Amino acid sequence: MFYISYGCSFIKGTAAFRIPWGLQMIPAILLFLGMMLLPESPRWLARKDRWEECHAVLTLVHGHGDPDSPFVQSEFEEIKGMCEFERQNADVSFMELIKPNMINRTHVGVFTQIWSQLTGMNVMMYYITYVFAMAGLNGNNLLVSSSIQYVINVFMTIPAILWLDRWGRRPTLLIGAALMATWLYANAGLMAAHGHAAPPGGLNGTPAESWEISGPPSKAVIACTYLFVASYAITWGPASWVYPPELFPLRVRGKANALCTSFNWAFNFALGWFVPPAFENIKWQVYIVFGVFCTAMFIHVYFMFPETAGKTLEDVEAIFTDPAGIPYIGIPAWKTKNEFSRGATLEQVGFDEEKKVGGTVHHSETA
Repeated sequence: MFYISYGCSFIKGTAAFRIPWGLQMIPAILLFLGMMLLPESPRWLARKDRWEECHAVLTLVHGHGDPDSPFVQSEFEEIKGMCEFERQNADVSFMELIKPNMINRTHVGVFTQIWSQLTGMNVMMYYITYVFAMAGLNGNNLLVSSSIQYVINVFMTIPAILWLDRWGRRPTLLIGAALMATWLYANAGLMAAHGHAAPPGGLNGTPAESWEISGPPSKAVIACTYLFVASYAITWGPASWVYPPELFPLRVRGKANALCTSFNWAFNFALGWFVPPAFENIKWQVYIVFGVFCTAMFIHVYFMFPETAGKTLEDVEAIFTDPAGIPYIGIPAWKTKNEFSRGATLEQVGFDEEKKVGGTVHHSETA
């Protein structure tokens, strides 16, 4: 869309903005039509007492057309049990999210979205032209160079879509935080060591373009910026949206996701206002601020964010409510493991067969 808008900027008249606006309608229309073909969630169908449709969707998604698949039967029975449990605990409100048995996972979900913003990614997405202008780029060269980050963001998300479950949530978040901190500190060091303050009023009369760096160090700043975007796109970008819903039982998932997402957009809004005056007043030290955030999130994830990959909703419930674990926290996060292989085995052979080959399944339901 950036390149379409950039190309249309050379058109004379109102078509310069009407064409990009019109083209943006096409994906929305395709999504609308595609959603009509998408089956309902089996758990949603079960909550509406549409059991035959629930079983049919499980057969389609997990049974490869075999309604007697062991995994389909086991999952169907689990869903029935969970629905009965939820009906006995139907009075759900946002206050439940701050009860002692829920507040830890609420804090993890909320901070996943907060940290996603405090990585500094939106500094790059919203204000990349400021950064590259300070690195000596201008005119069309500035716009085209800035657009490369969008291409990187799209293509680096693809590996995460394919392999995020295999990697696990914790390693993805930890490695992402470490890499992003590295590139942020590198940019801060390059600007501090090789740059100097811009003339009063900023470059090109823009106060936020308050620093100037040129030569090979400026190219290194641009390279680190691209590496930062790539590191975010393959780690925190997709994982920060996949992870929070996995933390919550179905009965509160809707409200929990709404709360977590509201924090994402609240911090997005705040950063949109913070960054320009920050560049104007503390200059290259903005990179230090976000580097510290990435360092803090690495520590926070390591000690408090449990692994959820390959686990059923009931397994995740057991993590947070394990009576042998830390009170109100459950099993320590660093002791949880990625169970992608076990999840794949369960899908293929079912619970009973998985037990025969040495696996274990924990099922825990708490009020």
